Amino acid sequence: MTAEGPDVTGFFDDATNTVTFLVKDPGSSACAVVDSVLDFDYASGRTDTRSADRVIAHIRDNGLSVAWILETHVHADHLSAAPYLQERLGGRIGIGENIILVQDTFGKIFNEGTEFQRDGSQFDRLFCDGDTFDIGELKARVLHTPGHTPACLTYVIGDAAFVGDTLFMPDFGTARCDFPGGSAELLYASIQRILSLPDTTRIFVGHDYKAPGRDEFKWETTVAEEQARNVHIGSGQSSADFIEMREARDKTLAMPKLIIPSLQINIRAGQMPPAAEDGKTYLKVPINGL
Repeated sequence: MTAEGPDVTGFFDDATNTVTFLVKDPGSSACAVVDSVLDFDYASGRTDTRSADRVIAHIRDNGLSVAWILETHVHADHLSAAPYLQERLGGRIGIGENIILVQDTFGKIFNEGTEFQRDGSQFDRLFCDGDTFDIGELKARVLHTPGHTPACLTYVIGDAAFVGDTLFMPDFGTARCDFPGGSAELLYASIQRILSLPDTTRIFVGHDYKAPGRDEFKWETTVAEEQARNVHIGSGQSSADFIEMREARDKTLAMPKLIIPSLQINIRAGQMPPAAEDGKTYLKVPINGL
């Protein structure tokens, strides 16, 4: 794999604290989009495409060609705009092969019925650990990094690693592990895989919440910085201590505001559920189900 780094542009969504990344091959017009956002107002049930349109405008203004639309995992805090981007820009939608486990779990929770396919076929590519793919001349490698969810991936593209929710900025810590299929033990092991990358590897985190005392949102750090300063995992934190901290902390956290719509849509690769007989699309709320 080449050590050459991609050009990376982050698009921050204030409503969900999500960062969408545009990853460009510096030697060509090829690019990938990581973790796109479809805006959703839960109170009104209305979607909006302003966040995705910002990314589309940047891609078109710079004459870029989308090779991939990548998901690091099934997000519980925002809706994916992958189908909207694909319709307008092309590219293949990819996610980890363990999406089938997530689909099975939440297919039952939301009582999706037998018509909902739980085989990952809604996506164009299901990545396995160690898989490689190209973005122009850039070489990308897939790391399976479960813990937050069973399907979490880290995309290592040149000298950059896109870690989704697994790690946050050093002053904020690490992902929660209390969703179905989550595991603090697995998260610790996954983080060790990420931190075994070269010290200079750029890490791009999927969210930022501005830790106390910090004035600006940030989403880029390095392996060396995470190793030294991450408040949950840095300075050689042991597995046992991490698991104890993570499980205790998770018990204090509220569910993400958009978890109900996000999961139903994101297990479908960003597609809405099938319309009902009246032609309208509805979401389900499982009472005491999460």
